[in-house]
Amino acid sequence: MILRRAWRRALPALVGLSSILVIWELVALIFFRHSQTVPTPTAVARGLWDERQFYPANVVPTVAAAGKGYIFGNGLAVLMATATVVAPFTEKFLLRIAVVAYSLPLIALAPILVVVFNGDTPEVVLAALSVFFTTLIGIHLGLHSADKSSLDVVRAYGGGRLMELTKVRAWSCLPSFFAALRIAAPSALLGAIIGEFLGADRGLGVALVASQQAFNGVRTWGIAIVCAGIAGGGYLVTSLLARLLVPWAQSAGRPQ
Repeated sequence: MILRRAWRRALPALVGLSSILVIWELVALIFFRHSQTVPTPTAVARGLWDERQFYPANVVPTVAAAGKGYIFGNGLAVLMATATVVAPFTEKFLLRIAVVAYSLPLIALAPILVVVFNGDTPEVVLAALSVFFTTLIGIHLGLHSADKSSLDVVRAYGGGRLMELTKVRAWSCLPSFFAALRIAAPSALLGAIIGEFLGADRGLGVALVASQQAFNGVRTWGIAIVCAGIAGGGYLVTSLLARLLVPWAQSAGRPQ
C-alpha cells in the first residue's frame, strides 16, 4: 500500500522529467546537430559516465563550503530571530541589519571576500549570506504566529518570554522553519558556486568556468546537471526531515 502511494506521487514527476528529456533530445538533434552548444541528453549522460572520476574532486569542496555556510547562516538566523522574541526592543535593529545583508549583491561582494579571506572562507560566507535572510524571515514569522490563547496560559502561570519561546513559540515555528530550510538548501549551493567563480582552486564553479572557456559543451552541461542534482538532493533531504520531525504540520496542510 505504501509503495503504491509512493508510486502514484512519483508518477507525475517521472512523466514530466521524461517529457523534458524527450523534447531536449529532439531539439538538440534537429536544431543543434552540428553545434556543441546544446548536446543531447544521451551525450551528456555518456560524458558524465566517461568522466565520472572528474566530478568527486570538484563536488566535495563545493558541497563542503555550501554545508558550512548552510549551518552558519541558518544558525545565525535562528539566534537573531530568537533574540527578537526574547528581547523585542532589538527587533527593528536586527531586521534592518538582515535587510542590509540581503540587499548586498553577492557578485559584487565576492571579489572583496576573495581578497580579504583565504581558503574556502569566501565561499562559506557567500553560502551563509544566501540562506540567512530567508531562514530569518521564516523563523520570525513562525515565532510570531503562535497561538495567542496558549501564550495567555503561559503568562497566567507566571511564565515569561523565555517560557513562551520554549513551550509555545518554538513548536509553532517548526513548519515555517523547515520550509525556510528547504529553500535554503539550494541557495547555499548557489552561494558557494558564485564564490568559486571568482577565486577558488577547485570546485564545481571552477570546473564550470574552465569547461565553458574550453568550449566543452558536454562537460558544461554535465556540471550544470550535477549542480542541479545536488541542489535537488538537499531540498529532498530537508523535506524528508520535515516529514519525519513535524508530520503534524504536513497533515495539517492537506485538504480533508
